[in-house]
Amino acid sequence: MILLPRSFALLATLMLAIVMAGCSSTGERRSAGGGGYYKDDGPGSNPPSNLDAIPDAVPRIEPLASGANRPYVVFGKRYVPDLDDDVHHQEGIASWYGKKFHGNSTSNGEKYDMYAMTAAHPTFPIPSYARVTSKVNGRTVIVRVNDRGPFHSDRIMDLSYVAAYKLGLIGPGSGPVTVERILPEEINSMIARNGSGGAGNEPVATPIAEASSSQAAVLPVAASLPVTAPARPLPQAAPAVTAAAGGFYLQLGAFGQQANAQSLVNRINTQLDAGTPPAVIVQTNQLYRVKIGPYPNREAALGAVQQVSSRTGILPTLAAQ
Repeated sequence: MILLPRSFALLATLMLAIVMAGCSSTGERRSAGGGGYYKDDGPGSNPPSNLDAIPDAVPRIEPLASGANRPYVVFGKRYVPDLDDDVHHQEGIASWYGKKFHGNSTSNGEKYDMYAMTAAHPTFPIPSYARVTSKVNGRTVIVRVNDRGPFHSDRIMDLSYVAAYKLGLIGPGSGPVTVERILPEEINSMIARNGSGGAGNEPVATPIAEASSSQAAVLPVAASLPVTAPARPLPQAAPAVTAAAGGFYLQLGAFGQQANAQSLVNRINTQLDAGTPPAVIVQTNQLYRVKIGPYPNREAALGAVQQVSSRTGILPTLAAQ
């Protein structure tokens, strides 16, 4: 078949449109093998040595990005960002994107950092914050939404590499999660309790705890180390149990060595008042996490954050068990 110049020009235009669609800033983040990232994407060659120590995003009140919150169309589907401050609870599959997009511009013009606690969502305000919980292992993280995607009906969120790592999604590539948007009212309450004023980007939260009671073993807290002028009597060493009690906890740290966690527990339990639950060690996936609790509900746990922080000098993170 011989193409006339006009026909050739039309064909070239169509081919260019297809290529441009595949190279848009939103990008495809899908693996041909069924994983959560594109076939030539993946982990970085030299990641930080301690990804578990990277803190969650710290929610604060930010102005919306002017160009990132308008209705848009991708692959023939129209998306309308939801800018109302309504409760948003979503369940579905989350995946992640890594080195292929590292350093590229996100939807609000920032540079994507695969080692920052960020995420992409089709309709959440940009920027905004979300609490993401794995339905497989119960781990919870807080991420800052600064990008658009994913654009597939079977996925609800694309996570940064480190956020996916902390949720246990790197190996499988994707997994079931619940996503809860953190609204300005809750952010203002956090700021008021923590006295942070919401200024700056410096993260202060410790890594989020595991929430899977089937995997979490509470270790006994040794009370034999000498302490001076305790604010409360140290609890007697309790027998180890197979699972942590249900409820909400405040996490103050996570360690690779039990001795380090034990040292923090001993210090914290001399600083807390008698009305605060004692700190315990919860072992999950080779990590020893220091927690205070359980509290009967989220409100009670959040209400104790300021008191625990003022007595220990550590800003705890909420974790459901």
